[in-house]
Parts: sequence; C-alpha cells; structure tokens
Amino acid sequence: MDCKKFSAFVLFAGFLSISLSSCRSSNGKEKEIVIDSLPKPANDITLPGNFSTQTKLKFDSIAIPAFFQQYPLLKPFEKDLIGFYKSRTFTYAWFDQKGLIEQAGNLFNRIENISDEGVTVQLLYEDEFHKMMDDDSTEILTDKANPTVELMLTAQYFFYAKKIWTGLGIKGMKESNWDLPRKKLAYDAFLDSLLEQPSSAFMKNEPVFRQYGLLKTFLKQYRSIEETGKWKPIQPDQKTYRLNDSSKVVTEIREHLFLLGDLASNNQSHLFDAELEMAVKRFQQRYGIKDDGIVGQSMITELNYPLSKRIEQIIVNMERCRWLPVALNNDYIVVNIPDYKFHAFENDSLAWSMNVVVGTVLNKTAIFNGMMDNVVFSPYWNIPASIKNKEILPAIRRNSNYLEKNNMEWNGNMIRQKPGPWNALGKVKFLFPNSHSIYLHDTPSKSLFSRDKRAFSHGCIRVEDPKRLAMYVLRRQPEWTETRIDSAMHAEKELSVKIAKPIPVFIAYFTSWVDREGRLNFRNDIYKRDGRLAEMMIENSKLK
Repeated sequence: MDCKKFSAFVLFAGFLSISLSSCRSSNGKEKEIVIDSLPKPANDITLPGNFSTQTKLKFDSIAIPAFFQQYPLLKPFEKDLIGFYKSRTFTYAWFDQKGLIEQAGNLFNRIENISDEGVTVQLLYEDEFHKMMDDDSTEILTDKANPTVELMLTAQYFFYAKKIWTGLGIKGMKESNWDLPRKKLAYDAFLDSLLEQPSSAFMKNEPVFRQYGLLKTFLKQYRSIEETGKWKPIQPDQKTYRLNDSSKVVTEIREHLFLLGDLASNNQSHLFDAELEMAVKRFQQRYGIKDDGIVGQSMITELNYPLSKRIEQIIVNMERCRWLPVALNNDYIVVNIPDYKFHAFENDSLAWSMNVVVGTVLNKTAIFNGMMDNVVFSPYWNIPASIKNKEILPAIRRNSNYLEKNNMEWNGNMIRQKPGPWNALGKVKFLFPNSHSIYLHDTPSKSLFSRDKRAFSHGCIRVEDPKRLAMYVLRRQPEWTETRIDSAMHAEKELSVKIAKPIPVFIAYFTSWVDREGRLNFRNDIYKRDGRLAEMMIENSKLK
C-alpha cells in the first residue's frame, strides 16, 4: 500500500507568491536529505514448505539443463526453477499417477489469455506449449509424467508471475517517478501453495493489490464495448442538457451511459427524464465532476474521450497495482494525487476521506512514502532560502516594515512567519520525514477545496479538515482530547507532539480505480504520467 501544496494567489497585500513554496522545508533549509522513513517491506508472500501431496513421482535433475538447452528463451527463469525443484527433491508438481493434474490446464488457460491481464507480451514457445497441452497430440503423451512438459509448465509459470505479478522493474518505477516501496514475492513458495489449492480455486488469490482484480474485470468490459462498435462521438447541438430537455443528442448521451453501466436500461427516448438525470449524476461522481445532473461541455468531453484511451488508462493503473504491497493489515494514510483526496485506513479498511490540494504541474507532488511521526500545532513557517533571497529581502529593502506587516521575524540568519491565522501553514502541520521535504498541513485559504480540480500548491499537501486529522493520528493518546487539540491549534506558541504509534503515509498516483460501491472511477492525468507508463509497458513487452 504511503507534502494518497500551495496556490499562486496572495494571502494578503504585499505577500504575492510567497506561500507558493511554503512546504518545501520544515526547518528553513531549502532541501533536506532524509531517507524515506517507511521500512522496506519483507516478502508479502511467505509460504514455507511443500504443499502438493504427490511425492512418489520424480525426475532426474539432468533434465533441467537439457530443457534450457532446448528452450533457451526461458533460461532467465533457470535459477527460480532449480530452487523450486530442489526444495521438492525433484518430485513432479504438475503430474500425479493419473497424468497431468487439472491445475496444469488452468495455468495454460491463464497464459493463453494473458492479454486479459492488461499486458501485451510475446508468449515464449507458444506453439510448443500448445502441442504439449493438446489432449489429441501424439507427439507428447500427457497421461504419463513427462519431464519436458513438467518443466515447461513451471517455466511458463515463472514467466507469467514476472509479467503479471511483478510488472516493470525498479528502473521502470523510477522513470515513472514512483518512489513507493516495491513488494517482494517468493514465487516458488507461492507456486507450491497454488498447487495445493483445488483446481476451481487455482490462482484466484493472486499476490497483487486488490484493485488489480477489480480493474481487470472492467478492462474486459471496456474491451467488449469497443468491439461492439457502438461507441460514437457525441456532437452537441446546445451548451447543456438537463431534466426535461428534448433532443436527438439526449438519445446519444443515453446510449453512452447505458453502455458504461450508469443507466440500467435504454429506452432510446429523446427526453431527458429523471432516470437519465440519475445516470448522469452517477457518471459525474465516477469522473470527479460536480454531480449536478446537467450534461455540460466538460461531461461531453469525458463522454467523447476515446474508449481506447480509457482502456489504456485501466491498463496502466493495473501496472501500478503490481508494484504495491498486497495488503498492509494495519492503519495507514493514502493521498491519491489525481483524485485530490486523502484517505484514512484502519485495519486495511477505509475509515474516512477528505479533499486535499496538491502540487501544480510545474511543482509536482512526489509519489513516495513516509511514517507520520509528529504533529506541530500553531507552527512557524520557516521560509526557504530561495524565497528569502528572491522575494523577502528585496521587499525589505523597499519597505523596512515589511516583516512586521507580514507577521514575520528573523530567526538567526533565516526568516520565519509567526503562528496565527495569517500563517501560510494554517493551524497545524503533519510531518513524516522524507527526502522530498513534503508534509501535510492546514491552510488559511479554504476556498480551493470546493473546486473540482485542486492542483495549486508547490508540492506539499493541504488538507481540508486538519482538526479531524489531528484527532485521528492522536486518537490513541487519551490526553489529547478534542478540547486540547482545539486549544493547541489556536495557540500563539508552536507545540510539537510525537505520535505514539507512527502511521504509514503513501502518496500515490492512480487515475483509475474501483470504489467501495464497485464503480469504476477515472480522473485526469494531471501530471501526464499515464502515456509514458503505457510506452514503457509496450517496450517491456518486447523483452523476453
């Protein structure tokens, strides 16, 4: 599963653009070098032991080098394969006394339909694999234990696991500006556990973040819509469409919403009725648009977005799911940048959410993780050196009363803004040490939270309900009552409070996901990262 940001408008006269970089440092330095504080995860899947029950049928270990000599493109998986069979003392995994077990056919089907997983890959030795798994094949008898078939199945499993459960390598993650910790998987142990499962359950509990399977279902649905050829651009003949309007364009809107599942049935009526209005609201909620039930230009734009690009959007977010821990099973915080949302989780279940403001396109909020360990009430704003030198000092030369007028003071050779209602960080900030010098904080500028698009800051994350967040992170410290938190937020003196049990924070980037109601959501790719990731996936698919 990890500041899941300041605007360019003035806080008061003479304070133009100073707040833009207010979150760059919590100590007055322009940049801190701090190691991201979330511990690197251990293996998500740790399943020791041998689980398949067959122990009598064995093959000679010399079959392994002979196999890779015959099928050299699978050689990258040789180490995994040898480790797997050494732990089994070279007993067959895919055969019993009656021949191939049913799980072998299930694995074959998954590999044959690997495109359902949102990847485009060249299968290795596809024709040979077909012949091995063909019941009518006379070349290789699969009713008897066969070491070549056995090793092909295991090698293909490791190929599948790498492509589907791992995705792009570390380099690809870094090029995507994704600094969250990558999961680790013990594939050989996981394969052992799979072989223990009944065939009907084979590979149902995959070692991927749960959003992956949900997105995979919608990928299939959207591809089916594309295949129908019914998805046509809408040509509006008026600016808006609302309840009781009548137009042939209403019929086109109705068809789109029916295909997407927002409208249960399509009566092909020209009348914008109450049922269609509810469908429009459902669509707007899924796309992060104001859900007023009115079809305006912004919604027409979303409806006309090429279906192929929506499919690509689903696929790249499935790839991001491959990188995340399978489950955290504890409390944590997620900020999803494209959704402008903060989510608090308790025991890996969503507890509550709120709006946030994130970084502008020029000042992108980083994708990373940390451990929130400190709450600072009534904080000073330690002004970064770059702002001091470029803006504050010239302002002081023009007006000797500038610092006093803006509630600022010298602090050594640095300048800071005093706690109070004028402070650019608001009444409280939340620290999680990280190499990006980013944190969460309050803001005196509340109006931006009501906007659909909230990318206004210089990287840090402004939270809509800082009091609730303070109560959440200090809830296990009974001395910090609501009354005491209120008092600390309105004090004239800065107060730093250690969080008794630090909370993992994940700053993530998902432009598509499935919500708790089972609805597919899309958001704008505000930092233009989806397209590059799609290109990298295509490049990766060419690698054997």
